[in-house]
Formats: sequence, C-alpha cells, structure tokens
Amino acid sequence: MKTDQYFMNLALELAATAKGKTNPNPLVGAIIVKDGMVVGSGLHRKAGEPHAEVHAFRMAGEHAKDATLYVTLEPCSYYGKTPPCAELVKNSGVRRVVIAMKDPNPLVAGRGIKILKEAGIEIEVGIMEQEARLLNERFIHNMMTSTPFIISKVAMTLDGKLAAYNGHSKWVTGSEARESVHQLRDETDAIMVGIGTVLADNPQLTTRLPEGGKNPIRIILDSNLRMPVDANLTDTSEAQTWIVTREEADQNKLALLKEKGVQFIFTNKDDTGLDLHLVLQRLFERGVTDILLEGGSELNGAFLRAGLINKFLVYIAPKLLGGRNSLTPFAGVDSESMNEALNVEIHSIENYGRDVCITAYPI
Repeated sequence: MKTDQYFMNLALELAATAKGKTNPNPLVGAIIVKDGMVVGSGLHRKAGEPHAEVHAFRMAGEHAKDATLYVTLEPCSYYGKTPPCAELVKNSGVRRVVIAMKDPNPLVAGRGIKILKEAGIEIEVGIMEQEARLLNERFIHNMMTSTPFIISKVAMTLDGKLAAYNGHSKWVTGSEARESVHQLRDETDAIMVGIGTVLADNPQLTTRLPEGGKNPIRIILDSNLRMPVDANLTDTSEAQTWIVTREEADQNKLALLKEKGVQFIFTNKDDTGLDLHLVLQRLFERGVTDILLEGGSELNGAFLRAGLINKFLVYIAPKLLGGRNSLTPFAGVDSESMNEALNVEIHSIENYGRDVCITAYPI
C-alpha cells in the first residue's frame, strides 16, 4: 500500500525540477490522490506564474472531491501576484491535506493551515519535513534573514590544494565535476568572485550545459576598481555583470564600464576589506536570493571569517600537489589553535567521475 511518504516524495521530486526558476519564491510541488491513484499534479514553475496547487487542481478537475492533497509547503493565504491557494484548496472539495512544512513567510506562517482547519478539512503537517526544508533551504534563509543564501564551492586536491603557488588551477577536477558546477550556476541567481580571480583567469562565468541554461548575474568584489575595461566579464551581452566597489572609485573608469553595460553597487571599506554584511544586504534589496562563491582563497576566507557561508560544496580530486606555497581553499588571517576551526556537518558525498563532492553545513 502506498503511504503518505510515498506521495509526498513524488511532490518533492516534482518541486525540485524547477530549481533556480522560482526565485524569490519557494519550490513547491502538489499531488492529488484519490482511491490510491494520482489524479492531479503540479509544481510552481516560475515566479509570477500559478502555484503548484492551481496546476494540480486543473488536472484533477471533478476528481478532487473527497481526495487527498499532498503539498510540500503550506498553501499561501494572501494575495500576491496570484490569489491565495488556501482559498482554492478550501473550496476544492478535498477531504484531507497533507503538508510537509509550514511556510516561514510571515505573511503565511500558519494562516493557510488555519483556514483549511476551520473549513473542516483534515490536516496533517510534518510528513517529510526535513526533506522539504532542505529543498527550500534558500527560501527559508531569505525569509529568516533578508539576505542571500551563500554557497561556497571549492575544488581541491586530496591534500587540500586549490592551485599551484603561481595560481595555476586548470583543471583540478574532471569534466563531470565541472559540468555539475555549470548545473549549479543554472540554479542560482548570482556567481561571486574577487577581482584577483578576474585578473588571474579572465573568466566568463557563464553557464555552459549541453542544453544551454540560465546565466547568473556575475558579481565582482573590486574595492579599488581594478577591473580591466576589456575583460571578458565586461561583455554583458549574455549575462549581467555587477561590480561592488567604493564610491571613491575612479569616475572615468566607472563611466567606461557603465558604457559597456556593467552595473555598480557602492559600499564602504575598512582595513579588512569591503563590508560583506552590507554588500549582501544591498544585493538582497536588488533581488539576489542566492550566491555561488566561485572565487579564490581570499574571497572564501573573508566569507568564512565573517560567518556568512550557509553551505559548502567541496569537490575533491584524486591528486596530490604538495608544496609549501600551493594555495589552499580558505586564506586570510592564520588561526592560533584548532579550537578556532568552524565545525560542519557532512550531509552527503557524491561521485562525479573520479572526483567526489562533499556537501556540508556549518553547525
């Protein structure tokens, strides 16, 4: 017999197919089941478009009466770009609603559940909640902090080396691992690097998948505005480029870069560099909900010291580089003891060809 977990898992898998397409909204899947059979299904495909429940009920039609709705997130209860789904569910004729998790959005936060309970609908909350929270980790973080969700992606050798002493790093990992990174780019709003990476590698930072993909916004931290006017990142025909710099930056260079379509965010700087907390606040105000850190060890180290990394993706290649001056993934001020290390919890280990990727979260 198929269980609540079975149908909720279907809804979660359906929701996950829209990764990177719904921002700033959450990923949501809905399944309508009657007499053990799926009669309707839907997902939220894109911000501004109908929610998952709408698609599911359209498919189910009259079969929704006395059925069970499985939905990965509490139905919304307010008018935004679309009508409230809680009212749709309330009037649908379903007998039972199974919800993976409550909506962390303060505009909902249990109100959708209350509407359904008051309508006499049987409600169950918390089926596969951990999986649902993981699916919407970005959205939950946005709701709780009003800042972007930060993912640190590093590729290193088995002995923890990011690059040779002279910065050469092509390629640490193999093609399968690199393609998975392009998939990550397709799923995130923005990529961030420091100006050092731009000067050393002159990257494009675009998404290159066999089927194409979405190009994220390319964000460069460049306090002294050292960005070359002819760098690859100043070509904004395929992807936006935003430079974070100081208001005192060279006005002539600002004008030249603006002519090429480059956009700017201005912030202050102290002895430790740009104010990263303020940078993230400004980026969130401009609609950036998640960022993939793809810079070098200095950028990684700055975010690590500031406690701003929410997720670590560590790709490890079966290589040993050695060397006293080879670069490691996280630079910055030296720690005096192991007690200063950040503790993380390893969530998963995946294989990509000969490489592995460890996903971990700060504890």
